[in-house]
This record gives sequence, C-alpha cells and structure tokens, in this order.
Amino acid sequence: MSRFHLGLIINPLAGLGGPAGFKGSDGVAQQALALGIEPKAAARTRTALECLLPIKQGLHFLTFPGPMGADLLAEMGFAHQVLGQVHEGPSSAADTREAVEALQQAGVALILFAGGDGTARDICSAVREGQPVLGIPAGVKIQSGVYAINPRAAGELTRRLIEGGLVRLASGEVRDIDEAALREGKVTARWYGELTVPEEGGYLQQVKQGGVESEELVLADLAAWLESNWESDVRYVFGPGSTLHGLAENLGLQTTLLGVDVIENGEVIAHDVSEAQLFELVDGHPARLLVTAIGGQGHIIGRGNQQISPRVLRAIGLGNLRVVATKRKLATLEGRPLLVDSGDVQLDDAFPDVVRVWAGYKEELLYPVGK
Repeated sequence: MSRFHLGLIINPLAGLGGPAGFKGSDGVAQQALALGIEPKAAARTRTALECLLPIKQGLHFLTFPGPMGADLLAEMGFAHQVLGQVHEGPSSAADTREAVEALQQAGVALILFAGGDGTARDICSAVREGQPVLGIPAGVKIQSGVYAINPRAAGELTRRLIEGGLVRLASGEVRDIDEAALREGKVTARWYGELTVPEEGGYLQQVKQGGVESEELVLADLAAWLESNWESDVRYVFGPGSTLHGLAENLGLQTTLLGVDVIENGEVIAHDVSEAQLFELVDGHPARLLVTAIGGQGHIIGRGNQQISPRVLRAIGLGNLRVVATKRKLATLEGRPLLVDSGDVQLDDAFPDVVRVWAGYKEELLYPVGK
C-alpha cells in the first residue's frame, strides 16, 4: 500500500518571546532562552500530529534534523526521512528556506510548518506557487491567514485531506508586524505575499442543506472559469465522459462523448484521437490534460481513456493534469482515493499523493490518489 508523503518543518524558537514579554521572538529568542523560557513549538506540533496517529501506517514524513522535526517524529513513531542538515547553533531563517526547497524537490503533497508570522514569511520567500502548506500556530503573534485556528485543527484538517475528505484550496495572506516598532508601542503590519493552503469546506453538509447539487450549473460555472483563463497556444486534452462532454458543450464546443479531443485557442483541433495521434499533438507542445473520475469507482487513468498512454502522460507532464468532478461525484467515492492504472508501474508511482480537482467556479479541491 502506498504512503502519503508529508513535509514537516518546526521552528524550534517560535513563541519564545511571548512568555518573556517580548511581543515576539524575532531577534530575541536567545535572550528568552537565557531567561529560562522553555520552547513550546514541538509540543504544539505534537498536538497536531496526535490526530494522525491512528493512520500513521499510511504516512511517510520528510523533515529536517533534530528539533526541526526529526526528533519529534522519532519520539512519536512516525516513519520519516531526514533531508539536508542544519548549521551549528540555533536554527535560522536560512534553515527554514533550505528545508522548504528540499521538501518541494522531494514532491511532498503538503508542507506542515510550526511557527509564527516570521516563519510564514520565510516559507513564503522560498515556496513555489501552488505548493500546499499549512501552519501549526506556535508563535507569539499570528496575523497571517495561513495557520489553522489551533494545533489540533491543523492535525484534523490534514487527516481529512489524507482520508479523502473534500478539502478546498484557498489563498492565505502572509502578514507580519514590525516587532521593533511594536515594542515601542507602534503597530505596523506589512503584507509579504500569499500561500496556497487547504481549507475546511464542509461540502457534504452544504449539499445536504441545499438539496441536490446541480451538475449542469456546476459545469456552466466551470466553463465560464475555463473560458476566462484559456492559455494561448496551449493544447487542452479533454478526456472521455459526460462531465467533460458537458463542459465542452457549455463552452460551445462539440466533442465526442467517449473519445479524446484536443482544443487549442478555443477551437477543437482534433476529434476522437488515437493514442498515436494524441502523442503527436502533445509531444514537445505545451498541453493541459483534463480527465474526470468514474463515478463510484474513482479511476482517472486507465479505464476508458487508454488513448492517454504513459508516453502521452509523460509528454504532457503530471503537473499539468487536472481532474474535473463535482463535489457530488466525489462524494460517491465515500472517501476512497482516486485511482490510476496506466499500465506503467513506475509512472503510477510517480503520481502525486494528491491531485487538484476543479469542482466549481474558481474552486479547486485537493483529493488523494491511490496507486
């Protein structure tokens, strides 16, 4: 059984300035330690990770040495791999940025990080656009909208994602207060950027309250979103199925219900293509692949769309794959992962632990993939 890969970064100095009355920890962590203040970031991270203990057999963490994550994961019995090395002395912002780069290079599905606004700034300066992250609040001040409301909420949201709950992607602001000015009685906050964070959606409850989700309306919304974001000279490969056929109809395009079609600059340039034709169209050309899930079963690759072969997938790139599915369709999976069966075991293993699902107008979900 495949494991879900999570990144973990702990800023062991986060929160030290609070008990010392320093209004923050930036630049004063060593002074706080000298006063006998005990670090709390690991304990708050432990609270979050306790929510994952019941499913730890299906998890594999990647982290940095010692107090940046490895010590705690070893204590709690989580399978983990240690990347990189920390420099002598207390951990630094440079260590955090180096950890982010290493975790992204390793392809983790989600980066959990414990700290405060200063840590969020360091994460923001190194993270790639679209990489999901989630903060475990451990700092003195939490102005940024990238943290869960408390450590347990961070753990529960992560578990929900891993177990196939419907988790929406959102954009969270990174803000930080000038601590030097704050110590002089001046409150000055600054915007440093935005991070992609998972967000509790409560989608199943909303569908029940509102009656039955209308797939027709959802597809119309998705078509409006896609039409406003067509990339010029990029070839969009539409897989088979009623969901994508309906999406194309809402775009005013005629595609084949059970075939694979290619669209470029708002026009269908190839209908019902074979595997060989499709490879020729995408090899060496910018392309995006849209597929849907088989309702109740969950296959996105390898069932009814064998034209999308391993060499086609490699030519397009797994990072350019998007699943189109309504929340109602995903709910029929009852938490089971989406499935891939390309016929190439190495390629299947290379699929990310989670894929992005387009589920509505400007609405992207993260959903796990089983291999």
